[in-house]
Amino acid sequence: MPKIEDSIEVQVPVRHAYNQWTQFEEFPKFMEGIQSVQQLDDTHVQWVAEIGGKRRQWTTEITEQQPDKKVAWKTIDGEVKNDGAVSFEEIAGGQTRVNVQMDVEGDSTAENVAGHLLGVVKRQVRGDLERFKQLIENRDDETGAWRGEVQEGEAK
Repeated sequence: MPKIEDSIEVQVPVRHAYNQWTQFEEFPKFMEGIQSVQQLDDTHVQWVAEIGGKRRQWTTEITEQQPDKKVAWKTIDGEVKNDGAVSFEEIAGGQTRVNVQMDVEGDSTAENVAGHLLGVVKRQVRGDLERFKQLIENRDDETGAWRGEVQEGEAK
């Protein structure tokens, strides 16, 4: 399973970056191939994407969420496995480093080999981070926020 790690620095305070990231239904605005994201409840998110010209759907469970620090998830159902975490680090001058770690697996060996060898997923994550940077830096305010905590898959 390909492991992807990347980060980007954004010119906004950590609270602003984190708050925007928790607006999962806004992800299609900056994530390539993502057609829709629906938050089902505090810990479950349904995804629809076009991957390799095919429509894919999967559901993730938020396993950990700490305001201004981290959002972690695992796939619990669907055609794609996408487990990972996004962490937020405050750096000098009201800037934030957004760190992404993901384990991604398609539904066939051919998809996994092709995606891994060609670096498709890694390039996509890099592009998504760059588009997130543009989105967050060009807004006066985030579109919302969820400041709750999740521990071991349960909202607190």
